[in-house]
Amino acid sequence: MPNPREHKRFCDNEGWELYKQTDHYYYRKVLENGEVLKTKISMNAKEYSPTLFAEILKRQLQCTKEYFNSKI
Repeated sequence: MPNPREHKRFCDNEGWELYKQTDHYYYRKVLENGEVLKTKISMNAKEYSPTLFAEILKRQLQCTKEYFNSKI
């Protein structure tokens, strides 16, 4: 299962904008249709649970696991 470091690498490789950094990284990406995707990444190194990772893919990144893996 992916961890926050891989999540951050995905965002960096996909051209997401880091717009805020506290104890988390906050990224956003504006799609061609004007929709704005946002994701928040913890700075800890714990692996995501399968349920959490599925939610991140579906609701925040809006991509498949295969696509995610191809970009890290």
